[in-house]
Amino acid sequence: MSTEPLGRALLICARNAIGERFGIAALPVSSLPELAEPAATFVTLTQNGRLRGCVGSLEAHRPLADDVAENAVAAAFRDRRFAPLSARELSRTRVEVSLLTPPEPFPVRSEADALARLRPGIDGLILSCGHRRATFLPQVWESLTDPRQFLAELKLKAGLPADFWDEQLTLARYGAKKWKEN
Repeated sequence: MSTEPLGRALLICARNAIGERFGIAALPVSSLPELAEPAATFVTLTQNGRLRGCVGSLEAHRPLADDVAENAVAAAFRDRRFAPLSARELSRTRVEVSLLTPPEPFPVRSEADALARLRPGIDGLILSCGHRRATFLPQVWESLTDPRQFLAELKLKAGLPADFWDEQLTLARYGAKKWKEN
């Protein structure tokens, strides 16, 4: 568990929100002023180091504590890639909370320009083209270390071909601070 007060509070908020669905008593959460400020977060669930759910908000639209709680419940029970989390899985599920910085437009002239300017390990990226949109958190760089592969996989996630490029495609980047249960 994080020793930083905000990180610890966010991890407890996330676990409490999931545990509430199973009738588990909530742990006390520190009352920090940041928890009432609007913020955008992602909650990622893993089991044995493998993804088990990940849902979040790209724009701040509700208080930080509420955003984490809602995203935790969504990651546990509404991520379409996975069956809803069961009560017996909870003890072996690890929670990670990412607090996002506001997205900034990332105008590029070409795919080569984007690849040259991406900052591996730093940039979270939002790709949009028409009605298609996808994002990768900065920590995705841990498994997709090559910018070309990172961008290709993000396009696939958006439902586009890996080699797709169009002048209508837009990018935005953001940072994240993350906390993870041990």
